Amino acid sequence: MPASSSSSAPSSRRRNPGRPREFDADQALDGAVRVFSERGYAGASISDLSEAMQLAQGSLYKAFRDKQSLFLAALERYRAQRSEKLRRAIDAGATGRERLRNMLLFYAESAQGAAGRQGCLVVSSAVAITGFEPSVATQIASTLARNEALLGELIRQGQQDGSVAAHADPASTARLLLCLTQGMRVVGKAGRSRKEMLALVDVALKVLD
Repeated sequence: MPASSSSSAPSSRRRNPGRPREFDADQALDGAVRVFSERGYAGASISDLSEAMQLAQGSLYKAFRDKQSLFLAALERYRAQRSEKLRRAIDAGATGRERLRNMLLFYAESAQGAAGRQGCLVVSSAVAITGFEPSVATQIASTLARNEALLGELIRQGQQDGSVAAHADPASTARLLLCLTQGMRVVGKAGRSRKEMLALVDVALKVLD
């Protein structure tokens, strides 16, 4: 008697354990970015993150394994979004000085109003950098280093096209402006007006004269 066709299920009909997650990962990470920016790594509880990401805690751990893995994913999402917006702002400038001014304006806009009070994920992380594992601390430090390098490159571009004074040292001036931009984000947490933040840009640019 022939064996029944239902005695063994074809492998193609077995449930696929790797089925797609039923949530928007980018949208969920945006929620995590908001919580980490506002409260810092230590202050962001799993329940806060779960609520902001609209995920059950079990689903959160399945998707990101642990809090540190979630933080790294949120940091990468934040850097990618900010870098794209910053590059568009910089590219709108015709000279090195204009591109540098646009970069400073970008930070000034981020440091005022509701955006300023939310804070910056990189800055909040840098404040607590000693509490991270070395691999995570390196990610945070590299973000700041890239920003500093970009500032230095814009200063050199300005010197080449004559819009920035030749006597300005690109390395030390870039470090000064990095401190300014990150300081803007710290001060913005306390609530600052757009006028106050934008006024800093013109003051900062005087070091290039």
